[in-house]
Amino acid sequence: MPGRSLSPQMSLPASAGRIFEFLARPGSYELTEAFFIRLLGLIYLTAFASLLPQVVALLGSRGVVPAVRVLHVFEAEYGGRPFSVVPSLFWFYPTDGALLGFCIAGCVAALLAVIGVAARGSALACFILYLSLVTIGEPFMNFQWDALLLECGFLALFAGAPWLVWGYRFLLFRLIFESGVIKLASHDPNWRNLHALRYHFMTQPLPDPVAYYAYRAPGWFLDFSTAATLAIEIAAPFLLFGPRRVRQAGAWILISFQILIVVTGNYAFFNLLTIALCVWAFDDRTFQPLTPLLRWSIPRVRWPRVEAWRVAGNVCITILMVIGALQVCEVLVPAAARPLLACVRFLQPFEVVNPYGLFAVMTTTRPEIIIEGSDDNQNWREYSFPFKPGNTHRGLPWVAPYQPRLDWQMWFAALGPYESNVWVAGLMFRLLTGERSVEGLLDPLPFSKPPRYMRAVLYSYDFTTPEERARTGAVWRRELRRIWFGPVSLSGK
Repeated sequence: MPGRSLSPQMSLPASAGRIFEFLARPGSYELTEAFFIRLLGLIYLTAFASLLPQVVALLGSRGVVPAVRVLHVFEAEYGGRPFSVVPSLFWFYPTDGALLGFCIAGCVAALLAVIGVAARGSALACFILYLSLVTIGEPFMNFQWDALLLECGFLALFAGAPWLVWGYRFLLFRLIFESGVIKLASHDPNWRNLHALRYHFMTQPLPDPVAYYAYRAPGWFLDFSTAATLAIEIAAPFLLFGPRRVRQAGAWILISFQILIVVTGNYAFFNLLTIALCVWAFDDRTFQPLTPLLRWSIPRVRWPRVEAWRVAGNVCITILMVIGALQVCEVLVPAAARPLLACVRFLQPFEVVNPYGLFAVMTTTRPEIIIEGSDDNQNWREYSFPFKPGNTHRGLPWVAPYQPRLDWQMWFAALGPYESNVWVAGLMFRLLTGERSVEGLLDPLPFSKPPRYMRAVLYSYDFTTPEERARTGAVWRRELRRIWFGPVSLSGK
């Protein structure tokens, strides 16, 4: 407390706890914390519910990349069950039922968090279940928002600790600031000459209807928007550490920025989670009108009434913040921070502190992989994905916060060679064998029974002009580039 000297009778843990409590002010954050935990539960619910209809097709025993095989690889490499390398409950229940069970149990735990029941227990269950899926889910579960959700979820385990507000503010700072710095540190000319947004709206993974028109905005406006993006990402995060009004102004800038991204692209729950983090720039005075809702018939979120526990929570948060600071230093001065980060590499599999930074290098063209099937190796028919570009006349989708993970991964695959994306062969194999769960990830199939041959063809896509679209109805125009992979068949002929 200000102006109070430490008496000899005051224990060191109690003194430290009061210091932490003082540093967490001005403002009370009990309502802020309760509000954020509910938002976090809602986002967990979105993540688990989004994954539920896809998880068996992607990671099941007859999926595109069976998770059981991933575990076998780690068993062979490390011996036994290397839980510290792959921390997943799937080691104990390696079945398709377990994958579904994790998603369903995650939805239940997330709902409990939404209604405010057992906040820390619900957060712990969500974290363990989601981590269990992420660690076995490559390449479909390695998106930055998956890592961010785990980091947010782990911090929620310290609900009630005075320094939790600083833990979340610093996480938001790292997320936005690293995203800006990495764009300049990549030396990509399109960020440095401010031309990045001249390409982004067309080349992003899943453009939405607004992206078509944003792409056609005047060049000067897109260049100004690129400069504004860099300015917001690099400068606005520092406002989070200012006085109350400055801090809240910074939060509203970031919230508005995220809303613009939501309007012009489909990025799953990433933007919603970022907006939820902005809640920590506000205090209980902001959420006073919601007091009846946040406290009505729901246990209040409290740290145990033991000072040692409060101090322990603050210490853990401080350690995580220090590691996060090292992550920021690695972006700014890689050579200086890497030796220190090597000391905490054992935490990496648990994804409690992660690096961030989307679109460090802006893609300027849009390659698309089109899967085709044939019965005679001469006449080919296209397979269509529900959301990614394929049919040039199909409209652009609104899909977020749902994430079609196969559609997303096909975008990444098109940016590289087959040798870096061998999982595509698993997709083709499941389609050749008529695996129903995998077929369910695609639009209506072009064949009544599986074809004999399959191949992957690479096209170059571009938006049509408004005049072309009005005349032909086509959203995209495309040009054949080459055969990306195949043809292949089950017989090998």
